[in-house]
Amino acid sequence: MATKPTTSTTSAQDSPARMCPRYEHAVQILGKRWTGLLLNTLLNGPCRFGELTTVVEGLSDRVLSDRLRELESEGIVKRVVYPQIPVRVEYQLTEKGHALKPVVDAIHLWAEDWIPLRTEAEGCPALEEQPEESIQM
Repeated sequence: MATKPTTSTTSAQDSPARMCPRYEHAVQILGKRWTGLLLNTLLNGPCRFGELTTVVEGLSDRVLSDRLRELESEGIVKRVVYPQIPVRVEYQLTEKGHALKPVVDAIHLWAEDWIPLRTEAEGCPALEEQPEESIQM
């Protein structure tokens, strides 16, 4: 006996969830290793390449160069060249990059509540330096 095919009406609950392409792209940008640490550092002001390698320990020059290039192509970081001898290059956040401050602050707050420290001597200097009112969600 043949059975009659059932027609299916798909609803948002029945179909697999589709990811918002904007959200997916944002996570691909921000989820790369070292990107969050670079953003956190650049939120404190412009930095030279050597300063970034010093602050973000373990980051190789090649990977730093790649990340900065990617962030620059996304319009998050701006490379500023000062025509002097020797040439001085600084990296700074654009308006789009500074708009990520609430995201970085939210990650700091989440980490304070949910990520245990390996030792008691470790702390979060970025949060300790800011007054409570400056961290908004």
